[in-house]
Amino acid sequence: MPKWKDLLIEIDKIEKKYGSRLRNPVSDTEIINMEKNFQRKFGNIVLPESYREFLKRINGLDFNGLVIYGVDEVLREGEVNEDVHGLIETNELWYENESQKQYIFYADSDTAWYCYDLKESVYVELDKPSGTLIQSYDSFSSMLSDALETTLS
Repeated sequence: MPKWKDLLIEIDKIEKKYGSRLRNPVSDTEIINMEKNFQRKFGNIVLPESYREFLKRINGLDFNGLVIYGVDEVLREGEVNEDVHGLIETNELWYENESQKQYIFYADSDTAWYCYDLKESVYVELDKPSGTLIQSYDSFSSMLSDALETTLS
């Protein structure tokens, strides 16, 4: 089991202590719909399997300053009572700055952005707001694990 799954269990325990809970998962259909819309707006980009797996457990996360983007509310099926930072709408926001269009933004914290660098074909943590490289990752899964670990420490 990927490390990030264990870390989500820890975050869920903390949330429950305070009478809260993690967000609901999304369906395969909602993920496919999001990916089609994402590709229409940003090009023929395939979202990583581990990101899809994450969304099947929890539609984004807002915990201790870390925000992991989920399926945009307008793409959800049925009534949704969760405030989610959507992957598409958030990337549109970050893309207002021309220099940031080389990245796919998956998450951010008070001090960092967690992205995929389209030019270098690598997952990265960037300093927020300077955009300076902090760390590179070999996979979305390892980047996600590191981001969750940092927010828990």
